Formats: sequence, structure tokens, C-alpha cells
Amino acid sequence: MQPQSTSPEHLLVLARQVLDIEADALRALSARLDAGFADAVQLILACSGRVVVSGMGKSGHIGSKIAATLASTGTPAFFMHPGEASHGDLGMIAPNDVVLALSNSGESSEIVSIVPLIKRRGAKLIAMTGNPGSTMAREADVHLNAGVDKEACPLNLAPTASTTAALALGDALAVALLDARGFSADDFARTHPGGSLGRRLLIHVHDVMHTGDALPKIDSTASLKLALLEMTQKGLGMTAVVDTAGKVAGVFTDGDLRRALEHALDLQQAQVIDLMTQNPKTIRADELAVAAVEKMETLKINGLLVVDADNTLVGALNMHDLLKAGVV
Repeated sequence: MQPQSTSPEHLLVLARQVLDIEADALRALSARLDAGFADAVQLILACSGRVVVSGMGKSGHIGSKIAATLASTGTPAFFMHPGEASHGDLGMIAPNDVVLALSNSGESSEIVSIVPLIKRRGAKLIAMTGNPGSTMAREADVHLNAGVDKEACPLNLAPTASTTAALALGDALAVALLDARGFSADDFARTHPGGSLGRRLLIHVHDVMHTGDALPKIDSTASLKLALLEMTQKGLGMTAVVDTAGKVAGVFTDGDLRRALEHALDLQQAQVIDLMTQNPKTIRADELAVAAVEKMETLKINGLLVVDADNTLVGALNMHDLLKAGVV
């Protein structure tokens, strides 16, 4: 094996060639899409079972990713290794399933050998190949042509552009199905509860706000001394000020205290109603916690009071609560 140049210039040229070849392959794939793609989407939409994705070698790795993408975007799917299918895993396939089989050549023996068995079980077959004249293409209910003119590999051997094309075509299927099902951001969050997006879309203000004995609040007739005591005990850097009906009259914060200290006030005799911020910014308990983050960042404040439709105090939260919940 003759070693090649490892100069930065040579490596960058080679990398750009690979990306250009793969980009050209995707553009050609886009231009070639026809009614067969819509047929594949309709076949999966009509499926009352699951999509069983299968592929051998590099196609198998791509198939595994496609199955995961389908499953996370509203189309129940899983990957079945074709080599294991004839040793019992074929039992995973039910009559109401759709099998999506990947093979660049369309002649992968491990898949071709189980095609009759897939049909015998009553499942539908979508073949994604690079050869419309292949066995798999001919036997499939729907064929998706993912062929490329050449691989990005300088030897035109290693699956590169072909696997990129298959992956992109799988993404196109998933997105088309997502759109057809009306799959929403909330639906996506429910399949990704452990991710940051899931936390941002599933956590509401009522999930993180302080209530009950942990809620800092004082009567509008309270003294500054009592307000400071409430703020210290509850540790939110603020306290709500409410009237006799429990409605928010204002908020007293660390910032209000600093401003009070700048004036020659008798802090022993001062009343919180004279120092508080009137008409404070509030949020509703049923709003998303991410909305509280956006409001705090826009207003450059560190806390919010939570009220109901009648402006009655029901909770409070600060940025630390949202950081702790993983919303920020």
C-alpha cells in the first residue's frame, strides 16, 4: 500500500471532494424522487402494525438509524438483523407490518432469502436499493431508488455516497410521515423525556414553582423588617405582597432593598408597601416553564410570581428553580 500525502492542503482537498460527491448524490436523489415515494408513505400510514427495518452490513447500520428516527417521530419501528431472521427473528414480523429492506445492490443474499417468507407472513415490503432491476426491487410492493453515480471513496468501493443517500431517503420518509400524522413538538417531547427538548416542552410552571409554606408572601400592611425576614427564610430573593383577598399588590425584591438603602429612610419604621414594586411581572401556572425563562431573560429579572386568572397568588419561582429542573 503506497502512503499518500498527509499535508493539510491535500487532506482538505480530499475532504471537500467527498462532501461534493455526496452532496451531488443527494441532489440527484431529490430530482429522481417520484410517485413511488408517496406510495411508500401511504403504505406505512395504512400499516396497523410496525415498520420492520432490515439491512446487512453498512446498510444495516443505516437501517438501524432509520428505525430509530421513525420510532421517535411517531411511526412505531424497530430493526431486525437479516442474518438472524432465518434463525427465529422472522417471528418478529406480523401480517400487519411493513418491512423496509435496505441493500445497495438489491441482491443481498441474507435479505433475498427471506423475501418469500416475509410475503408468506402477509407483510408488505418496501425495498430501498441502488438497483431498480434487482431481485429486491422486483419483488417489493414499493421500490425506492437510492442509487448513486459513484461512491465518495477514491476506489469507488467503500459505501459512502450510497449510505448517505439511503440515510437521507430514510429521513425524508420519517419527515413525510411525521407531517402526515400531524406529529407535534409536544409529541416529540413525549418520546424524548430524558432530553433537553423534552424537559423544555413538558415541564410547566406548576411543576417547579414554590407553593404552600415555601411560598414567600406577606400582607401589604407588613413592615420592612417582616419582609426581610420572609425573604431570608424562603430564600428566593423576593417576597410577594398580597392584599387581604390574597391578590398580588406588589413584590419586594433584593433590588428594592438596595434601592431603599440608597435613601435616608428609617428602616425600622418603613412599611413594605412604600418600597415594593407595584404591578410586578407574573406568569400563569399552566404555562410552560420555558416561557418563564424567556420572560425573565427579556425583562432581566430573576424571579416571577405565579397567579391565577383573578391575580390571586398561587406560587413563585426564580431562575435557580428553572436551572435545577434542566429547563435552562
